[in-house]
Amino acid sequence: MHKYIAKIVVMLMVAMGCLGCASDTGSSKQADIAKPVETAANIGVTVGNIVPGVMLAGLDGTQKSFGEAGKITVINFWATWCPPCKEEMPELDKFSSQYRDTVAFYAVNIQEPGDTVSSFLRQHKYTMPVYLDSDGTVAKLFRVRAIPTTIVADKTGLIKFRTAGAITAAELEGIIKGL
Repeated sequence: MHKYIAKIVVMLMVAMGCLGCASDTGSSKQADIAKPVETAANIGVTVGNIVPGVMLAGLDGTQKSFGEAGKITVINFWATWCPPCKEEMPELDKFSSQYRDTVAFYAVNIQEPGDTVSSFLRQHKYTMPVYLDSDGTVAKLFRVRAIPTTIVADKTGLIKFRTAGAITAAELEGIIKGL
């Protein structure tokens, strides 16, 4: 039974690696230089793996891939209807603003229309960069089972931290200072 489960896990990791590679359009040569060679064996969505390459649309419609060469990456999955997400938003907005030069921050809204998200951000005067996962594909790839979920990767794209539930700016600062 254990061998069967192990085979399934390996097949899933290979499939996820292929999805991550296939969805990376290669538009950012700098990001490719900063990341170690990605193989199906080390791409994943858990601590100790490389963040998969994905593209998402920002609220302005521009496409962006996760990670920037030489920057720590913070990815936060959320929704406007989620009470813990709303609770952490002021903290995330503060953190995003304070660390915009050293941290690539991605607030990924899951399955909500852009106008709903934009209205929410304007109402609360949030300025953090927000990207839309309109069909939930990226959340599924990242195995987001609860929101908010936050993932932190080091400057090479290696995932060092993952948590479900609200997080504070102070907690994020502590995590990135340890990287």
